[in-house]
Amino acid sequence: MVEQGHSRRILLVDCDAFFVQVARLEDPEGAGQAKLLLVGGSASGRGVVTSASYAARAFGVRSAMPTAQALRLCPGARVVRVPRKACAHKSHEMRLELQRLSPVVQAASIDEFYLDVTGTERLFRESLEDTANRIRRTVLEATEISVSIGGGTRRMIAKLASDFAKPAGVHIVPPGKEADFMKQLNLADIPGVGPALVRSLQDRGLVRIEDALGVEQEWLERWFGAHRGAWLYRRMRGLDPSRVDPREPRRSISSERTFARDLDTDEALGRSLLKLSTSVGRTLRKAGLRARTITVKVKDRDFKTRSRARTTPQSLETDGTLFTVARELLRELRTVRPTPVRLLGVGLTNFTTGIDPEQLGMFDDDDEALETERGRTLSKAVDSLRERFGDRSIVPGPMIRD
Repeated sequence: MVEQGHSRRILLVDCDAFFVQVARLEDPEGAGQAKLLLVGGSASGRGVVTSASYAARAFGVRSAMPTAQALRLCPGARVVRVPRKACAHKSHEMRLELQRLSPVVQAASIDEFYLDVTGTERLFRESLEDTANRIRRTVLEATEISVSIGGGTRRMIAKLASDFAKPAGVHIVPPGKEADFMKQLNLADIPGVGPALVRSLQDRGLVRIEDALGVEQEWLERWFGAHRGAWLYRRMRGLDPSRVDPREPRRSISSERTFARDLDTDEALGRSLLKLSTSVGRTLRKAGLRARTITVKVKDRDFKTRSRARTTPQSLETDGTLFTVARELLRELRTVRPTPVRLLGVGLTNFTTGIDPEQLGMFDDDDEALETERGRTLSKAVDSLRERFGDRSIVPGPMIRD
């Protein structure tokens, strides 16, 4: 039966344990044979879990959990590294396939895609559930990746519905049933409701959405501020005005590394920081972006996580300038607490496009300019060479020993 009316038809395609699936495809005789599989970290217990097979999750293993803890919960699990290049390739392959199946596709992450299939019911004469099942089967056949699909009239509803579809299923919230669907959830399930807000709501005796629906918007605004209170009031009712937009700008670019052994020297940390800066810089330029805010994150030996950020007057894109700013931030973090580091990360935010005008010095080599056009051109030339001859074709001197 085809739905009537003019409601939007939104789907969220969510890959089932994506990193696990790719790891198994890459190593069918090894990871492919392991029922209990952890992707991320190492067999020695270093690092954190990026993804776990559903069988391992039954033991209480979750993503972002220290691998050592995961192995204590699930001692028989096999641990493999994240197949990053293969994951990026498979994600791109999936996006191309989804663009063939849907008129509007937005990649929300490497393993999540929003589709707006509004209007296709008139073409295919099928319900949204039938459309979702057709897409799920086609994606599996074309890419060998199993997906779960949630659907509804709004992005948030589709996102929440996908959790009810796992694994490898479909869950559709019919038009007009959004409020009933939301009532069965906890406030913590709403995307954007973080731990601090959850604690504030719990302090007021509010855990489930159904319990909070009786609270007037005025009180929510008094408690959490006008903007946040109004936002929460709408979200509890399933109201979400956001559209599926393939051109939605990327919000952040980051790379981090957990070390096999804690690093305690500035030289070793500097080499790793340079490698991370080079990685995010290349991703930034490939997206045609520049960044003004650079963040460095460290996780110390005792698992204490600290970060330091800086926003520059000029937007940046070259590896050298990104590394220069990141190195200063790392130095500040190390000055405050010079303890061994188990994880190091670099993140970029506050983007502009590569064609945006910006205030530069009068001359290309102006001392006040953090970057020059000469340096940008050189960085892009290096990217082209690496694309053609491989990542190791041109390597900064300090990274050679890595």
